Amino acid sequence: MATLLYQGHGSYRIVTSDRMVIYIDPFAGEGYDLPADLILVTHQHSDHNQIGLPVKKPDCEIITERDALKGGRYNTFQTKGVTVEAVEAYNKNHSRDACVGYIVTVDGITLYASGDTSTTGQMKTFAARKLDYALLPADGIYNMDLEEASACADLIGAKYSIPIHLKPGALFDRGRAERFTGKNRLIVQPGEEIEL
Repeated sequence: MATLLYQGHGSYRIVTSDRMVIYIDPFAGEGYDLPADLILVTHQHSDHNQIGLPVKKPDCEIITERDALKGGRYNTFQTKGVTVEAVEAYNKNHSRDACVGYIVTVDGITLYASGDTSTTGQMKTFAARKLDYALLPADGIYNMDLEEASACADLIGAKYSIPIHLKPGALFDRGRAERFTGKNRLIVQPGEEIEL
């Protein structure tokens, strides 16, 4: 069974059932010791793009927003049994031409890695996809506040909605996580690993 380790802030690691290791927006916390097969970066802010942190396998693939937006469109990648689909991510602090989210499909699980964003037009199409997990930023400074992130969770309708990126300069803020009221809330703390 695949697992997700929340490292803190906007960083997390997925390990598939066949032991493929994926890091998303490496920056915070611990747990960069498993050699990476794939690293996904949503944008080039320094709290999302520390690709030097994870140990890497010789054939490690790195996909950034530059690859995801190549040719002026949101691209989809098939690599090592994983599907990575770039989707919209933007707000007043993040330009739509320099930031993406990803829908990652692994072991039959679909996970929305939103990056730093506010509500996007594309989100209204996600409910029909019956996503399993949506990880949504909610610091209220660089991205959505708790109210907007909760509304996005309701709009997306994932089986589980996980609040992340809750406070600038901190791995986590439990009080803010508990004030996230989105549908199917799942609070995951830094260092906690869940089965997907």
